[in-house]
Amino acid sequence: MHHALIHLVSAIGITFSAVTLLAAFITLLPRYNRPLSDKFCRAPYLDIMIASFTWIPWLIAGIVGGGSAFLGSLLGEAAALLVWTSWHELMHRQYADGPRIVKFIDKTVGSWRNHLALWVTLIALPGFWFIRIVEIIGYWPLVALLDFPKYKHADWINVSRHKFQGLIGHDLVWCLYCDWMTGVYAFGAELLRNVESFWCPIRFYDGKKCANCAVHFPDINHGWVEPNQSMADVVAKMEEMYTTGPRAHFTHPARLTIRGKDHADIPS
Repeated sequence: MHHALIHLVSAIGITFSAVTLLAAFITLLPRYNRPLSDKFCRAPYLDIMIASFTWIPWLIAGIVGGGSAFLGSLLGEAAALLVWTSWHELMHRQYADGPRIVKFIDKTVGSWRNHLALWVTLIALPGFWFIRIVEIIGYWPLVALLDFPKYKHADWINVSRHKFQGLIGHDLVWCLYCDWMTGVYAFGAELLRNVESFWCPIRFYDGKKCANCAVHFPDINHGWVEPNQSMADVVAKMEEMYTTGPRAHFTHPARLTIRGKDHADIPS
């Protein structure tokens, strides 16, 4: 019990110090080296930066000190977030006293409900990291084996909301969190479009599911075979779409340059 408490307190202190210093470095970096700062806003450097703020401290603490140190790393990160938020708002008092997202939502739903709800959303963080790791290590074999289209990760995995004037402290942290996870989610959906249309270009029997999923998988309404058709129709569609040309999903922009005006109305 004594050793567990030492590990807990040590992890809190070490994580708090390391994350706070890293946050200060990233905050001040644009003043002294804008090109380097911009690199950290896009993959792959962004992946390294966010990992340093999130799971790397968890991993190190868990390996070195076990469960109590792992918990301490979480508490240390939380403390660093609160301290940095207050510091950043003090640096930008001209915006802190003006209109802000946090003020509106606090007034609308109540301060404690707003803040508790934000912290609850962090339960999704490991899930988004799992998706991101799969994007990094799980998709490139499909490019090599099946000639799936390549992507520049930085076009999807980047953050830019810190450039929005007046977005500071509390609002900035949570908006950057959304900035990152929205890119991760959207990129994952884009990769999955290629998987679905290549292997399973068949519409669902459930019309409501088709309508819902078509938002993220537009091929449902742009080429997938109707459920009352035959396997011959499925194979014919696959021959049409994949015998020649890119092995991308049906609405991928690359197909517009090959299929011409017939598909010029397909959304990218």
